[in-house]
Amino acid sequence: MCADEMTDDEKRRDQLTSAPKSGPEDAAPRIEVTKNGGATRIDIRDDADVRPGLGQTGPSSTGG
Repeated sequence: MCADEMTDDEKRRDQLTSAPKSGPEDAAPRIEVTKNGGATRIDIRDDADVRPGLGQTGPSSTGG
């Protein structure tokens, strides 16, 4: 299948699973998008393996 014939979801899955050590779980959805009228809401899924956050905490996080 040519890249031009792939859907956006297929392109995303292909890109996220093409690395040597990647697997199907790497392409699992991480966000939920809902639209209400003119507003779009983007939420991080509760079951997402990778979630945004404050990052590392503790002594090594201060750079000193």
